[in-house]
Amino acid sequence: MAERIGTYTLKFTERPSIIGNAAVVGKTEGEGPLKDYFDRIFEDDTLGQKSFEKAESALQMEAVTLALQKAKKKPEDMQYILGGDLLNQCIGTSFALRDLKIPFLGLYGACSTMALSLGLAGILTDSKAANLVIAETSSHFCSAERQFRLPLEYGGQRTPTAQRTATAAGASIVSAEHVPQRPCLEAVTFGRIQDLGIKDANNMGAAMAPAAAETIANFLNDTKTLPSDYDLILTGDLGKVGTELLQELLLKDYHIDIKDRHNDCGLLLFDCEAQDVHAGGSGCGCAASVFNSYIMQKLLKGELSKVLLVATGALMSPTSSLQGESIPGIAHAVLVSKPDIVQ
Repeated sequence: MAERIGTYTLKFTERPSIIGNAAVVGKTEGEGPLKDYFDRIFEDDTLGQKSFEKAESALQMEAVTLALQKAKKKPEDMQYILGGDLLNQCIGTSFALRDLKIPFLGLYGACSTMALSLGLAGILTDSKAANLVIAETSSHFCSAERQFRLPLEYGGQRTPTAQRTATAAGASIVSAEHVPQRPCLEAVTFGRIQDLGIKDANNMGAAMAPAAAETIANFLNDTKTLPSDYDLILTGDLGKVGTELLQELLLKDYHIDIKDRHNDCGLLLFDCEAQDVHAGGSGCGCAASVFNSYIMQKLLKGELSKVLLVATGALMSPTSSLQGESIPGIAHAVLVSKPDIVQ
């Protein structure tokens, strides 16, 4: 059963394993630096659907289906599925999963949803409340832009601080049984809401960086570890601007230097210059696809031993933005370790 360490962190004593994982992406993501790691790349971002929202549901269903196949499991083997997306009332997820008939826990953590779902899956399996749980999420460039910013048809100019919402989905199958050949969950730190007054919807990195800084500091303080104890501290989607701010905030406010251990999914997913994505990637699918492809494969090969996944989210809505509200940020951290027996 999970053991509390310090103030904010839970250690998984049974070390639940990720026995299956999948990541699927759209055309632009499939042209990026990680193209060889994805399970499937869709050349048509509509996925043959009549709307971008339906396309996102299809994208998410594909990731879940592939993860189940790789784990050699069926939907009826699952006790719970945890997931969400960026759309109002999480319709991308609920419409995707409605035919699976798995007990569903809908989550809204914005772009932090992969770490949020993975951390909660760890608690459910480590406590033996469930044997098998799916943690998953998705995002779609066009559905997110239509909801949060201007319609694409307007051809609005994006600012240098803007990030591209990933058309991507990722899923992990978490087992209560510790499987020596598979990466396992070691600990989770759920973050607190941070809001420093950023109101610019085209500068998500600045809005989320304070939350990432606090969660990382809390995790390191609770576990009495240093950044050097980890191979990689991986934030979700801070992009260029947020990455620089995070490193500055950690050094200034917490006296923690993570520069030689840190990378960001939003910078790994795209080649910012060559692909003209401005400050990098964002969206729930950003961390989900990078973690469930590139990172998991590195863990399986033993090229990474301990990865602290810190997915970040901007807890905004179209309504709050129109009402002039600032953008609260959140970040959740999950520690994932390589298999005991490297493949």
